[in-house]
Amino acid sequence: MQDIDGKDVSLSKFKGKVLLIFNVASKCGLTTANYSELSHIYKKCKTQGLEILAFLCNQFGGQERGSNPEIKQFACTRFKAEFPIFDKYSSSLPVTEIECWWVFR
Repeated sequence: MQDIDGKDVSLSKFKGKVLLIFNVASKCGLTTANYSELSHIYKKCKTQGLEILAFLCNQFGGQERGSNPEIKQFACTRFKAEFPIFDKYSSSLPVTEIECWWVFR
């Protein structure tokens, strides 16, 4: 999978950590509350082994239309997001068994 900067990231990077995987969209009505709370939780818990993985998705009402640089600036400037943000994905893609193994481990 690729992060918001287009760099490949392996889930093995997060082995042994607790993962909170979240779908985000900048134009969603819950954006302010979600990004604010995720940033708060991450700052509080990242030293205890929590990783928040935010995945951009434009499938639900076209609420994530910007370019990756625009979205990154929005999330990191407005909400001080320090957690990893990943490239847009399609939720209709099948999740492989190995991905589930890493997520639920």
